[in-house]
Amino acid sequence: MNGEDRREKIISILKSSNAPVAGLTLAKELGVSRQVIVQDIALLRANATAIFSTNRGYVLQEKNVCERVFKVQHTDEEVEEELSIIVDMGGIVKDVFVYHKVYGVLKAEMNIKSRMDIRKYMEDINSGKSSLLKNVTSGYHYHTISADSEEILDMIQEDLSKRGFLAKLQDHEPVNFWKDAQ
Repeated sequence: MNGEDRREKIISILKSSNAPVAGLTLAKELGVSRQVIVQDIALLRANATAIFSTNRGYVLQEKNVCERVFKVQHTDEEVEEELSIIVDMGGIVKDVFVYHKVYGVLKAEMNIKSRMDIRKYMEDINSGKSSLLKNVTSGYHYHTISADSEEILDMIQEDLSKRGFLAKLQDHEPVNFWKDAQ
């Protein structure tokens, strides 16, 4: 078992446990030393996994993350503004996807959490490395947005709507993703 698989297994074990899991227990179950477990826990924490140490073992704190999908449309020049609205209100742009009538769903992970992430993304796009996925569907695209609460998602939806970025769903689109859609 490689390190990445082992760390996924650690998360799985912690998720399924109702009590703290001792490092020694994890080590025995995964066939490694306790020191390897300590290093794996440090790597998981460095990658934003909320694992707490107690005097009886490790505990995974699961965040109550809320998600919503927004259908949007805007010009290439408005991409930075759209992303800024989302992150400035505490949202994370997890992905972008389109429903293409021929190819189906085309999706790309984004994981944009900050203005710095937006700047890097815009530099990559503007450098000519690639073009915006939204342009294969006349500007229409979707973002999965996560936030700490439904209230934050509501505020993001309201601001995107005020700016005119939200788009109505068409007949060929299977699901209305929005709560209280327009």
